[in-house]
Amino acid sequence: MTESQAQSRETQGLVLVHTGDGKGKTTAALGTVLRAVGYGHRVLIVQFIKGSWVYGEMKAIRRLEPEVEFHRMGKGFVGILDDNLPREEHEKAAREALQFAKERLASGDYHLVLLDEIFVAISLNLITIQDALGVLDARPSQCNLILTGRGAPQEIIDRADTVTEMKEIKHAYQRGILAQKGVDY
Repeated sequence: MTESQAQSRETQGLVLVHTGDGKGKTTAALGTVLRAVGYGHRVLIVQFIKGSWVYGEMKAIRRLEPEVEFHRMGKGFVGILDDNLPREEHEKAAREALQFAKERLASGDYHLVLLDEIFVAISLNLITIQDALGVLDARPSQCNLILTGRGAPQEIIDRADTVTEMKEIKHAYQRGILAQKGVDY
């Protein structure tokens, strides 16, 4: 491989998918965010579902500003736990998050964009697979894009460069242990 070919491969943006029923999808994506920040790259994070709870990673991400922009656009978990919102509000929030992500992607200002829990928004029919594919189409070729969430659609898996499935083997919750601050959230 020539030096120019190696350099060209290095500047080509990738589409990465973190999916599956196991824990660690967002955590893995945030590891990539840390790598990008380590090189001084600009990062955009858009969260589609997590909205009303406070997570340790949110506090840590704020420490990475200005390289990292974090936008929590979801209205929280849909139809479970403490959700009292009409479904229409969740749908509107997901559409707005999608439009926001497309506009920011089009700016070309980011080395890495993370769309956290976008697959959950799709599986809940808050947005469509076609909507998500439109984001892939809007991505500048040099921008890396990470999409996370359970149930990645096959159409997106087919278009991705790297796909990782997190598989649950065992979970502390099955033994009655609730989520732990600093480990699970």
